[in-house]
Amino acid sequence: MRKVRNIIHIDEELCNGCGQCILDCAEGALQLVDGKARLVGEIYCDGLGACLEGCPTGALTVSQREAEDFDEAAVEDLLQSQGRAPAQSHGGQPQPAQMPPFAGCPSQAAMSLHPKAAPAPAAGEAPSALGHWPIQLQLLAPQAPFLKNADLLLLADCTAASLPDLHARLLPGKAVAMACPKLDQPDPHIQRLAQIIKAADLNSLTVVIMEVPCCRGLAWIAQQAVEQAGVDLPVGLMVISRDGKVLQTQNVAWMQAA
Repeated sequence: MRKVRNIIHIDEELCNGCGQCILDCAEGALQLVDGKARLVGEIYCDGLGACLEGCPTGALTVSQREAEDFDEAAVEDLLQSQGRAPAQSHGGQPQPAQMPPFAGCPSQAAMSLHPKAAPAPAAGEAPSALGHWPIQLQLLAPQAPFLKNADLLLLADCTAASLPDLHARLLPGKAVAMACPKLDQPDPHIQRLAQIIKAADLNSLTVVIMEVPCCRGLAWIAQQAVEQAGVDLPVGLMVISRDGKVLQTQNVAWMQAA
């Protein structure tokens, strides 16, 4: 039902794509698309404006206009699909802040990570588990034999340097595609991944991203590709912290084709 109510307005000219509002929105109502914050849907926005305070450019405001009613049940479904716990106001427990405030894109926030000393290597060099080349998504041919019936890992570029045991943990027996949702244009990636899904009859797709909000764009790219391909495909999501820990592993709710 549509009615006049408070709802978030985003000035795209002012938005710098930092993603802080995505962290601040407990309802998961915002996402980055083409480097700009966008409202996922009117039903997910409660209009209270919790996302305004952290915006470094003042791109977000609350306006009164005709919009769909806020739907709390739909919000809980959305949060589950995003792998996020409901906020306390939505029946969940209080959640610690994911990262400190930063007046810019969190992926560009400089920090020293102080890694622990690497263990002494075992006798001999550890073998690479990479089973094919190329690995950049845009360079993969959809009909490549190593993609046929494969379990495909779609890796955000930064995960390769952040996850210390990536080869041992993720690569064995998997095909690999790499892309950056922040620096690359999304449409070519959506089209190429959809072509691969249709041509290769993939067994599964696992999207591996960093914890920074702009990296969520790769999960959105994968979702669009699955829907564009029009096939049922099991899809998993793994989130990596900047200090190399696996924060989250789950199957996502949009695995069914639209």
